[in-house]
Amino acid sequence: MIPYPEGTAPSQRFRFEHYFKDLIKDGHQITVSPFMGRNTWAVLYKPGNYIFKTFGILKGYLRRTRDVLRALRYDFVFIHREAAPLGPPAIEWVIAKLLNRKVIFDFDDAIWIPNSSEHNPFVDKLKRYKNTQDIIKWSKKVSCGNPYLQHYALQFNQQAVFNPTVIDTDYYVPGKYLKKTTKFVIGWTGSHSTMPYLNVLLPLIRKLEQELDFEFHVISDSTPAFTCQSLHFKKWNKETEIEDLSQFDIGLMPLTDDKWAKGKCGFKALQYLALEIPAIVSPVGINSTIVTDGENGFLCSSLIEWEKAIRKFTTDKEFLQQMKKRTRKIVEEKFSVHAHRSTFLHLFE
Repeated sequence: MIPYPEGTAPSQRFRFEHYFKDLIKDGHQITVSPFMGRNTWAVLYKPGNYIFKTFGILKGYLRRTRDVLRALRYDFVFIHREAAPLGPPAIEWVIAKLLNRKVIFDFDDAIWIPNSSEHNPFVDKLKRYKNTQDIIKWSKKVSCGNPYLQHYALQFNQQAVFNPTVIDTDYYVPGKYLKKTTKFVIGWTGSHSTMPYLNVLLPLIRKLEQELDFEFHVISDSTPAFTCQSLHFKKWNKETEIEDLSQFDIGLMPLTDDKWAKGKCGFKALQYLALEIPAIVSPVGINSTIVTDGENGFLCSSLIEWEKAIRKFTTDKEFLQQMKKRTRKIVEEKFSVHAHRSTFLHLFE
């Protein structure tokens, strides 16, 4: 059971969807059941469309009713984040406790902390954030996106394992696409929900673009609300994501140092490094494990440090090229599909 249509959401694509073929090869038969249809997903995080969103959510509950009725046909029920977005975890309770199915629960954010979308403020009143704790207790095994999430889950279930968000290094191949500009490119990629983290860096970007010649590329599912002279926005497209990311010379991943951000799984940094793009990140959560300061990127806590790191890359091309050679190793060894295939498959033993 997944929240979003298959092939659309990064949390699904890079946590478990790339393992589907391995499950089948291992002798499993799988059925993928998203809560939302593609039309609902397309408007979910856009303002308005409340009647359409409501209708889409009701259809999702009808799908989950069907899923409960057919759950007895399956040995395992894999649930990513939640079976349904609103109210108590009734579906999970019926499947785990009443039908006695083996539930494998997977999560990649600190979803027990209130964090609703600004475009759907009414939803927060209907959500029950204690659901995460309950589902963890009822699950046979729990798959956690980083050690911070695993530490939380171990309070309620000793079968909680660290199963990181990973990169398919056969798909993320550096050098496959040539840059389209001779200018230095500072880049960021992410969804509408993580774009606000850029706000802290915008004054610095606007300052530097008056002194340095670069383009600031933003790849997202949503158009930025901010403007700056160097901004080049590219709407995220699964078919062109590698080519678009390959335009970056360096990649940014700013975060606030709070409990919600500590639940992040460092995926932006992993994308950059897999394509031999040095990453400048906030030293929050798993970021400090992925990036080694001065080795494959920089860990920056203050605007002074961010400015120093960006200037170093933009003014010292030889340093940039040398660092590029050290970026991909950590991904291949510790955060790749190849490195964690067995970790995922063991969930179903």
